[in-house]
Amino acid sequence: MGFNRHNTWLSLALAAVMILAIVPHHIHAQADGNLSGSASPDTAQGTAQDYLEVVSNSEGHMQTLHIPADKMLFKVTPHYDSQGNQAGLSLSLRPDLGSFYQQVGLYNRTNDTVFIYPSFTQAAYGPHGFYDYYNKKCDSSCLTVPIPDRVAGYQSSSIVGAWILKLLGYPYLMDQDVDKNPDILKQYKHVIVLHSEYVTQAEFDAITSHPNVVFLYPNALYALVTADYETNTITLVRGHGYPDPSIRNGFGWNDDNSRYEYDVTCSDWAFYHRDNYTMLNCYPEYAMLTNSVMLGLLQKDDPASLKDDISNWLMYPDDRAGAKKLLDDFNAEGSGFIPPWVEKPALWVSNGEISKRDFGDMIQYLSQIRAIR
Repeated sequence: MGFNRHNTWLSLALAAVMILAIVPHHIHAQADGNLSGSASPDTAQGTAQDYLEVVSNSEGHMQTLHIPADKMLFKVTPHYDSQGNQAGLSLSLRPDLGSFYQQVGLYNRTNDTVFIYPSFTQAAYGPHGFYDYYNKKCDSSCLTVPIPDRVAGYQSSSIVGAWILKLLGYPYLMDQDVDKNPDILKQYKHVIVLHSEYVTQAEFDAITSHPNVVFLYPNALYALVTADYETNTITLVRGHGYPDPSIRNGFGWNDDNSRYEYDVTCSDWAFYHRDNYTMLNCYPEYAMLTNSVMLGLLQKDDPASLKDDISNWLMYPDDRAGAKKLLDDFNAEGSGFIPPWVEKPALWVSNGEISKRDFGDMIQYLSQIRAIR
């Protein structure tokens, strides 16, 4: 699984020895664990099966997810190895969702947003890497690993999220780009951080000093590494129980939100503010395949504004500007009139009694039948 850096052609690897070139709108994503399920490659959209089964494995935390086929925002195609086991997923844009992609993508907009692909984290989780050391499968020689020059990622390096953003037209940098030139982030108004668990001090400083950062994945900026570009390697210095088991965050970062790392269902997801950052309270690797509201909020100046917009509309239901903001949050058409009876489900979503997805589906349906205008 891989893409060439910054633009145009993408490439992928189903195994370390097999790399295929493909066009920009396809990806391969591989989870840390097994991707299992009986759906054939053409049934991920539900022609013969109503869900895609994914086994999520995050540092031994095994969870099985059933992703509804009729909620998929992308064409998802499983791929199988010679034994018939699912080895990866291909993602591509769906022809019938072109207007939605225009709403949530950055195709024709100013490129003032960038995401950082966690290439150092990809390296750390690779074969003969940090986790083989943690699991006592090798000595400290596994704490120095090669820096990848292309993506061959896993759930741990947020490969699905990275590829969704790439499909939606988001530009990106890799960890080594930021480490070599920390000032590069100053070119962008918004920076989106994925599961960048392992970073250098220079990258940590560049990210934490930027005025508008969205931490889309928890457990970012967790451990300190150094990069040697003569040998093209990174080496673990501090964090994740190294060099002392009592050490957790290697930077002593007070805003660490690693407690949300193992919530991969994102059933009660929310963006929230912490200092000058915006953070998400779950690991959205697979939720992004179906969550239109989450994707839409990413392009807004303040993704955490959703709850505020709902609260403001409940307080001032006749304020058309406030109602229009709420409709925009859910990618719904309308000039600002919302039926008064919607106040009750709005209260339900504010109180966590129904999901944002259910509320968003209702708003979009009301827009389609022109009950909202």
